[in-house]
Amino acid sequence: QVQLVESGGGLVQPGGSLRLSCAASGFVFSIYAMNWYRQAPGKERELVATIHTAGSTYYADSMKGRFTISRDNVKKTVYLQMNSLKPEDTAVYYCDAARGPYDYWGQGTQVTVSS
Repeated sequence: QVQLVESGGGLVQPGGSLRLSCAASGFVFSIYAMNWYRQAPGKERELVATIHTAGSTYYADSMKGRFTISRDNVKKTVYLQMNSLKPEDTAVYYCDAARGPYDYWGQGTQVTVSS
């Protein structure tokens, strides 16, 4: 059974940091590209960052320099380190595993940036 379980969300003040984790099971984690998406209220889901199987990364423009995606293939976990958080980063953050026609999603974790 495929599972992606996100954790690490919460309430943080502007300028603060959070580290999200996504623990995977039920598939061969190392051969999947891993993505973080987010969806704010009333907005479409947007891609935040991607880490490919060889470790190359992609970031949406508004996240560059603030967010870092990483993966641990032994622990079957992908991380998103978020620094210098802004109120506009408030959203539900989702983990996604993608390979060809296969696409698995987690249930999401809420991140709220507010003073």
